[in-house]
Amino acid sequence: MKKFNLITSLLLIILTGCIGSPQPTNPSPQDSNNYPWWNETVFYEIFVRSFRDSDGDGVGDFNGVTEKLDYLQELGIKGVWLMPINPSPSYHGYDVTDYYAVNPDYGTMEDFKHLLEEAHKRDIRIIIDLVINHTSSKNPWFQNALTPGGEYHDWYKWSETDPDTPGPWGAKAWHLASNGQYYYAIFWDQMPDLNYDNPAVRDEIKKVTSFWLKDVGIDGFRLDAARYLVEDEKLADSTVNHAFLQEWGTYYREVSPSAFAVGEIWTENYTVSTYIKNNNEFDSAFNFDLSGAILKSINEGNNSTLDFTLKGTTKLFPQQNNSNFLTNHDMPRVMDQLGNDEQRVKIAAGILLTAPGIPFIYYGEEIGMSGTKPDELIRTPMQWTGATGAGFTASAPWEAVNSDNVTVNVAAQSGDSSSLLEHYRALIQLRNIHSALRIGKTYVAESNSNKVGAYLRASTDETILVLFNIDDQPVSDYGIDLSNGPLSGDYKVLSLLGDLTINPLQANDSGEFDVYVPLEVIPAYSLIVMQLTK
Repeated sequence: MKKFNLITSLLLIILTGCIGSPQPTNPSPQDSNNYPWWNETVFYEIFVRSFRDSDGDGVGDFNGVTEKLDYLQELGIKGVWLMPINPSPSYHGYDVTDYYAVNPDYGTMEDFKHLLEEAHKRDIRIIIDLVINHTSSKNPWFQNALTPGGEYHDWYKWSETDPDTPGPWGAKAWHLASNGQYYYAIFWDQMPDLNYDNPAVRDEIKKVTSFWLKDVGIDGFRLDAARYLVEDEKLADSTVNHAFLQEWGTYYREVSPSAFAVGEIWTENYTVSTYIKNNNEFDSAFNFDLSGAILKSINEGNNSTLDFTLKGTTKLFPQQNNSNFLTNHDMPRVMDQLGNDEQRVKIAAGILLTAPGIPFIYYGEEIGMSGTKPDELIRTPMQWTGATGAGFTASAPWEAVNSDNVTVNVAAQSGDSSSLLEHYRALIQLRNIHSALRIGKTYVAESNSNKVGAYLRASTDETILVLFNIDDQPVSDYGIDLSNGPLSGDYKVLSLLGDLTINPLQANDSGEFDVYVPLEVIPAYSLIVMQLTK
């Protein structure tokens, strides 16, 4: 939704003492027993309408997703986030007309339950978008609210006159309805905001939550627009908003203790972290700062922003419950943002899948699909083959397939060790195998080259050092230091990606290292993943 301000985030972190605060001399590595299933999971975001059409009507559906579960399993995916699946008058689904049903364009509830069952057979969990800041204007609740004396009138926010006060980011927020009153809707006049001051609304949302977790059996939710659910003197991040999310968080954990909820808190990380402290609201929230920092640093060939943001991330999210991503359904695709340079995209993927937190991959990102605004062009059909219809459909697709599908597709890249798809597959499998990359405590190293970054990931089982060069030229004049770490003695160093001979590492007396040079030359746009062993 509203874009974040990275500079604001960095300043807030400094002002609150999050960077440079004292740390234990030799802190303990992370124990995998202390982490829930989502910290062990790589998620994959799917727009059902665009993923796979199983019945030839040009629209993706639940059975199409089921058909592709083996692909996801082979890729190493263990969690799927489905964009809105409720009935909606819009193609995107973010204006819901019935919270207890599925979009008939995608199939039946039985089709969805079959998808869920087949996913679980493959050890893949499914979370769905929960869009509860607003409903569709065509939702029966709102249609009833327009009727004088309607029982749902107070489920929305009304004014007899136009308050003429803008929404959270300055857009028009009050709109004239057919009943002569003005209603509050911050995203679009066809998406009236729900009134959470009304206990009946809160109770109904709990019923919806219980229905999907208990009756249907999903594994959790991604909560859309979570900063804006409840307003008081603040239109975003209000005290009452936090209070409702604490109430809702307590409720969904009572219904399903293993359920996962991730929030879309599109702002700087200092504020994001307030929604998941002590897990009393969300289990996780998206790390928009890191997304921006990865893309900015790679485009500039300068690691400074990324280094700063990684350090801030480790301070603000000590339980590593930040959810990381490169781009999502609201952003130009990563291939476009990185200049259509596959080497840049590969190093971005490498950082995403080795950094601390929970990684999310937007469908098609793994093959380098392209797309910029408007939103429909960021959500085009998945490119499975180079044939007409891209293997997505046998008929006319709901939205035109990208013309580059002839070369950019799953079939063309499968089995090609140099392809982007196989690069993603190798990285995901590496993360799935190595506990240090999933839940290892993170120590960001210092580098004397702004082209080079490094971080140590340490679990109770192993220690891994990640090194990367984000420049288009090799780097030889560099060294990395770790001023805070869990190391002890001398280590042999084994490359986990590629056949490389890496210099041994010697820790100092404080469990750290000084001016370590793993390789004499780090190739351009390269990621080196090293396992430290005695």
